[in-house]
Amino acid sequence: MPENLGVWLINLPKDSDRRKTMMSQLTKLGIEATLIEAVNGKERADELAQRVDSTAYARNMGQPLLPGKMGVYASHVGVWEAFLASDKEVALILEDDVVFHDDFLRALETALSERSRWDLIRFNCIRAKMPVSQGTKNGYSFNAYIGPFTGNACYLITRELAAKLLPNIWPQTRAMDHELNRFFRHDYRQIGLEPFASHPDDGGVSTITGADFNKVKKPHWTKRLPHFRLKAANYLRRFWWLFRNRMLF
Repeated sequence: MPENLGVWLINLPKDSDRRKTMMSQLTKLGIEATLIEAVNGKERADELAQRVDSTAYARNMGQPLLPGKMGVYASHVGVWEAFLASDKEVALILEDDVVFHDDFLRALETALSERSRWDLIRFNCIRAKMPVSQGTKNGYSFNAYIGPFTGNACYLITRELAAKLLPNIWPQTRAMDHELNRFFRHDYRQIGLEPFASHPDDGGVSTITGADFNKVKKPHWTKRLPHFRLKAANYLRRFWWLFRNRMLF
């Protein structure tokens, strides 16, 4: 691995099986990662709530804020702070439910060799809609997205972007991946490397949303109209930012 690359793995101490699985995969890949303790949103809910606008979150996400979502948000912010305290120029940030594909190292090397194309680049997704290619290399496409591009299980971020985001990341008004999808607000290049070289797999039992999302209680659709309007507006905002930055053609 390049000397200027740091690798951080986010994991709750109680999730020992996930940690062992991740460490086993990373060892096989020859990647040495720094383990960083995830923020337990349930145990620190009162503290984290002081840095959340729950009304804005419900409006923006169309559902109430779960303690686990606060924990994930704070965990990624904590990793960025650890990254900036290091001497590394690029960080590979991993959640503990990543499954690496056989070509992951090739994809990682490809992304690192084309740093001029991105500020943040993801190696998997939950959703990645309406891709717009920004170029290809080694059989991979560097894609921007007009539609939603979510999922933070495995991504590279530059030192410059982490420093830019940190002063503007609180209060929390969205899930972290949705906040990062507002690249039009934060003014940076968010890219997905496709075909994706990893995927998230929590076994259908998330520590945040429960088994089959049973902890997620969405209000009636009529109460979610502000959320739907915002989703539509964000398509336009992403399109306009990409157009202004000459990334659509």
